Amino acid sequence: MQPIQGYHAHIYFDASTVDQARALCEDAARVLPVVMGRVHEKLVGPHTEWSCQLACGAEEVVQVLPWLAMNRRGLVVFMHPLSGDELADHRDHAIWMGAVRPLKLSVFGA
Repeated sequence: MQPIQGYHAHIYFDASTVDQARALCEDAARVLPVVMGRVHEKLVGPHTEWSCQLACGAEEVVQVLPWLAMNRRGLVVFMHPLSGDELADHRDHAIWMGAVRPLKLSVFGA
């Protein structure tokens, strides 16, 4: 197994939940050891919905994952490790909170 360098959590939203997602990500950045990315009101990378990324270290996932599970307020959260194999990290090692969404894995050469 490759060592995990960290994790990305992607909070999914649409036009009707953008404010809810922004508040969730800002709350997470305030109380957790995460770095909040942009609130993308467009499709980015393999994501088929608008999203905002929260990044954390491998050690911090024990705080971040349960907090997101308990505070996601009905939003879908897609979390994956950073092992250096982006395709496997997104396809095989994904953690979903809420409904599983399709990913555009072709961006990884799949």
